[in-house]
Amino acid sequence: MSDTLLDIAMLHADSLIINARAGSTRAFSKLVSLWYKRIYNFGFKYFGDHDMAMEIAQKSFITVHQSLKMLKDPGSFKPWLYRIAINHCHDEERKSRRNKVFSMFKEDGRMDEMLETQMEAPSNAPDSALHKNDLAHVVINSLSQLSEEQREVVIMKEYEGLKFKEIASILTISENTAKSRLYYALKTMKKYL
Repeated sequence: MSDTLLDIAMLHADSLIINARAGSTRAFSKLVSLWYKRIYNFGFKYFGDHDMAMEIAQKSFITVHQSLKMLKDPGSFKPWLYRIAINHCHDEERKSRRNKVFSMFKEDGRMDEMLETQMEAPSNAPDSALHKNDLAHVVINSLSQLSEEQREVVIMKEYEGLKFKEIASILTISENTAKSRLYYALKTMKKYL
């Protein structure tokens, strides 16, 4: 079985969602603790920026808190949450374009610092740490080369481990479209990797 602890927790999360919908702050806090890291990671992979990822995660959970009562089916929480996160990513990207400030990599070197903190603890071999850092740069650079639609699918499938059915539901596209976007995205990324 390849279920993660989060997957197992989410099997029993319906009651948590119902309680949070009824106004339980404790239940809502548990929902946030279950999902915050995944939404942060989604934002980080989407933008390649720690601050933007934090912003996306915070805005997403504010929206969840404000709109949870409108969620009719607790079983659809996962795609609903990712849809909220994607919408916030799109909003932030539009704002950044308008201000002509959007950049996948910051010039002040903070990206290097963030990549180091995002990576697993380095092994004892200095070459291994250097290789991981270089690889992280290449992966983030290749993600930045993708269209918005392709980047979303790659992050959800390859990094978040979502199934095509879930991706299709989140993005309101067909499963075949999701598969096609992944295929072309990986083909583009292959040039950089």
